[in-house]
Amino acid sequence: MAEVKLQPLGKRILVQPEEVEEKTAAGLYIPANANEDKKPASGKVLKLGTADKSKFPMKVGDRVFFKKYSPEEMIVDGNKYLIIECDDVIAVIG
Repeated sequence: MAEVKLQPLGKRILVQPEEVEEKTAAGLYIPANANEDKKPASGKVLKLGTADKSKFPMKVGDRVFFKKYSPEEMIVDGNKYLIIECDDVIAVIG
């Protein structure tokens, strides 16, 4: 993956959202974009903001879960990224 040309400011993080496929009881897979109402609630941390790095409870490469409607969506070079306030992260799976 090429270097992302987005730098979050302050105590924000840049996240690559996970595309989650859902499986019905009958075994059919529903792609993540089938229901636009469902936003991703997890992703991989790509960059930390410009605040002191000791203030972040996560590091680059961690998988995080966040509040569903808190991220700001950005599309750069055809790829979707999320910028999230550090306080809106619910859990870190490192």
